[in-house]
Amino acid sequence: MIMYEIAVLGSPSRAQLADMETGLQRVADVYHLTYGTDLRVLLKPVRFSPAQTCPAVAIFFGGPGETAARVSDVLDPSAITVIPVASNERSVGAEIPQGLQHLNCILYDAQGADRLVATVLECLGLLRRQRRIFLSYRRNEARSAALQLFDALSARGFDVFLDTHGVPPASDFQEVLWHKLCDVDVMVMLETPSYFSSRWTSEEYGRALAKNIGVLRVQWPDTTPSIYTQTCSRVELIEAEVDPTSGALANVAIDRISTQLEQFRGLSHAVRRLGMTSQLQIAVERLGGTVLGVGPHLTMHVALPGGRELDVSPVVGIPDSSMLQEAIQRANGRRAAVLYDHVGVMPTWNGHLEWLGKNIEGARWIRSAQAAWDLAQWEAR
Repeated sequence: MIMYEIAVLGSPSRAQLADMETGLQRVADVYHLTYGTDLRVLLKPVRFSPAQTCPAVAIFFGGPGETAARVSDVLDPSAITVIPVASNERSVGAEIPQGLQHLNCILYDAQGADRLVATVLECLGLLRRQRRIFLSYRRNEARSAALQLFDALSARGFDVFLDTHGVPPASDFQEVLWHKLCDVDVMVMLETPSYFSSRWTSEEYGRALAKNIGVLRVQWPDTTPSIYTQTCSRVELIEAEVDPTSGALANVAIDRISTQLEQFRGLSHAVRRLGMTSQLQIAVERLGGTVLGVGPHLTMHVALPGGRELDVSPVVGIPDSSMLQEAIQRANGRRAAVLYDHVGVMPTWNGHLEWLGKNIEGARWIRSAQAAWDLAQWEAR
């Protein structure tokens, strides 16, 4: 099954292809992905139109005679991230087509294959800090299984939130819990017989759906599925896979959960990002602007009415001040913004972000649910 797709365009050298493949193979091994199947690379495809729910990116290796028209014949640059790669800074004008020069380039002589692979992984949502999982469970029924999954998923490169490990002392427990839930790609729901008998686990499930967070339901043996979970991705356990005394899961069950989670997480991450960027695109068009293209770091290059341009960096999850700084640095003097979903984020954190946006020159926040409103304020300045 294809989980992630990469298209290679332009004029890559054999050495560049070999270095890129080595880096991607190493990452695939860490995440237990099959290179070529789960993580697929297409070399100079005639047409690249992956499913919107499949994380995908295109790499354009620059060279003499390359034109933007050839790129637009292969893919839609306003919908698919394109990473331009030039030999060096002096060669950008000669190697990168005019239609791609507004995107930030990878300079191969200075940054090399490691930077290229890291940028590709970021665009696909495959950096460890992007692979965030929330474990939802009832302690009296699934504590042992939750601890097992915490260890197993952490070893596979996931950043796993478990309430017993992730809430600092003296914190407002429930407020921190909802805040953490907003920052994940998938909620792994351990559906034991009395899961929906608890107010808190029921609320976790409901709030995950409200935030468009994917839910992977792990169904215990002899559990009657709830009518509320029929649309969830599901892993069914059999009686032999759950220790009746300790509640621990068999290794084969953990492997099956991990494999399905990997497949489902990529889909969930792509769907959440697509929802945010679609809201932005609608808002831009409503105001009479245009999305010019999508570049490295998933930055959307937007032309607002009056000819003013803006670089918008979407964040799936909860942003912080470092993301604002990175957006400013990547914009190369243009106005910059960070797009995020503010619903469910702690009020104190939203207040902190608002303060940053008002007091830091060169960048602001755009709330995806109120994108047109926030963009109109940009236009007013």
